[in-house]
Amino acid sequence: MYFETWSAVWHMEGHGPYVWGAYSLTALVIVLLVLSPWVRARELTQDIRNEQRRAAAASALGADHASET
Repeated sequence: MYFETWSAVWHMEGHGPYVWGAYSLTALVIVLLVLSPWVRARELTQDIRNEQRRAAAASALGADHASET
């Protein structure tokens, strides 16, 4: 193994904070890029369902008014 201890892996001869910070930031961006479309798709699906419910309620309400006249 290149490093002899886990401490050496974390410190990387003084470059550890930069290296692990870069890895962390990259991982965060990748996670956000994966989750963002998933969350947006869920929101759009919910919006479509809500719109369908409103349309069904409006048509049912319209049918009730038509049968009363």
